[in-house]
Amino acid sequence: MAPMKCILEMEIGITGGIEDGVDNSGAAKEKLYSTPEDVFKVYEGLNPISSMFTIAAAFGNVHGVYKAGNVVLKPELLGDFQKYAEEKLGTSKPLFFVFHGGSGSEKHHIATALGNGVVKMNVDTDTQWAYWEGLLNFYKKKEGYLQGQIGNPEGEDKPNKSYYDPRKWIRESEVSMVKRVKESCADLKNENA
Repeated sequence: MAPMKCILEMEIGITGGIEDGVDNSGAAKEKLYSTPEDVFKVYEGLNPISSMFTIAAAFGNVHGVYKAGNVVLKPELLGDFQKYAEEKLGTSKPLFFVFHGGSGSEKHHIATALGNGVVKMNVDTDTQWAYWEGLLNFYKKKEGYLQGQIGNPEGEDKPNKSYYDPRKWIRESEVSMVKRVKESCADLKNENA
């Protein structure tokens, strides 16, 4: 890793929910939270090889989005993991964390996670929805023009190619997703001034 300047992301514990056909939705609740000892074991195992690694510790995070209250996110645990490592190493905030399953998270949880050493957050489900929502909104706005190649609210003989052209609706999806990515960048304090 070190000679290639490659960063390793190590996921430990269980991230709840369903992703890529793997269903962890039935996992025991206690398995959704890493322990300080487990996190530090990862540090001890990887740091002699290279300092270029992040740890995706479990703190109740899940893949996908769930109704508020169904997920008990505890980003303050990341602070506990940092304190444990600080006591062992004598350095402040020695761990770099990844926030798996960040989609749908409340802003205060994101802020707490950042304050406790999160350097990356995954928001795949949110960006997928944003992409879809761009298409959905385009369809709703232009529905009368998207029922056939010819014929729309302006007349039975009017062509619709400029509406169903994929470049048109894909662009709307991209614009919607860019907006969501910018929101994440702001949440993560990662914006160009």
